[in-house]
Amino acid sequence: MIMSLAACAAGFFLDFIFGDPVWLYHPVRLIGKGISFGERQLRRLCGQRSCPTDPQLQGNKTEDGQPESGREDSRKLVAAGAFLWVCIAGLSFLIPLGVLALAQKIHPALKFVLETFWCYQIIAARCLCKESGKVYDRLKAEDLPGARKAVSMIVGRDTENLSAEGVTKAAVETVAENTSDGVTAPLIYMLIGGAPFGFLYKAVNTMDSMLGYKNDKYLYFGRIPAKLDDVFNYIPARVTAMFMIAASFLCGLDGKNAWRIYRRDRRKHASPNAAQTEAVCAGALRVRLAGDAVYFGKLYKKEFIGDAIRQIEPEDIKRAGRLMYVTAFLLLIVFGAVKYALLILI
Repeated sequence: MIMSLAACAAGFFLDFIFGDPVWLYHPVRLIGKGISFGERQLRRLCGQRSCPTDPQLQGNKTEDGQPESGREDSRKLVAAGAFLWVCIAGLSFLIPLGVLALAQKIHPALKFVLETFWCYQIIAARCLCKESGKVYDRLKAEDLPGARKAVSMIVGRDTENLSAEGVTKAAVETVAENTSDGVTAPLIYMLIGGAPFGFLYKAVNTMDSMLGYKNDKYLYFGRIPAKLDDVFNYIPARVTAMFMIAASFLCGLDGKNAWRIYRRDRRKHASPNAAQTEAVCAGALRVRLAGDAVYFGKLYKKEFIGDAIRQIEPEDIKRAGRLMYVTAFLLLIVFGAVKYALLILI
């Protein structure tokens, strides 16, 4: 277990120094292919080639006005989504666990090297800073079309009509939210159970990213993956928010305002977890984030997070990145020390 802890720490620092090894096929891409393949097969088994609200699927209506076939189809799709979640999550955990067990039998050093490399691939801190940095560079060069294109690579909303302020807000928001989803949450799971737990988390998060939309296609099929992603992120998001508040003071940002905005705005999001770190970041930077956004051509009304004490600026993208790194470092040190102490005592 101590070697697994060391592998986790080593993987984190490898990511900090070198970033994602893009020259190598990433395991998360394999998880994504598995999700896509499983979805296609399960939809066929359910007899569904379109969403359950498709008129072609609607038969006689029940007393409450819902088509009988539509209701049956929705149940099938919910069950299919749940089955896919179990398969993908189970394989993502069991395969790395088995490979590491085999590596341990060959030589403990092989297991350590392999687990270190996997932990290195799972953490996405450097990649997040690099991609948000591209947005910053385009904004500083006053290249708004280039900035819109760069931010479209890291956010899900429509970006073609965003102003420079809107692009900046989108970049800061995704750094703030992904501080938990892409960095500290997988780090927490790896500190608990090594690379197998890290891959389990990434599988859960990837299924939410691919299936967790509230549109006609995924309203039912993606329901369980979306809910379980909320469950897996519930504690990490709140732990991350606490560490981010502490990091705000260390970064020279407004830690007191971060705490104030966190208490006030941490629930201002459709997701129970996303606003946890967004609220802290908005308070620390003394800016206003969130608000209405367009997804797939449709406007979604959203509450604002934070107060516009000052105008948001491109430098806030860099500040959010530094806040993310200090938060992650603090969490690694504290959780690592606690786990090491427990292992020694036990």
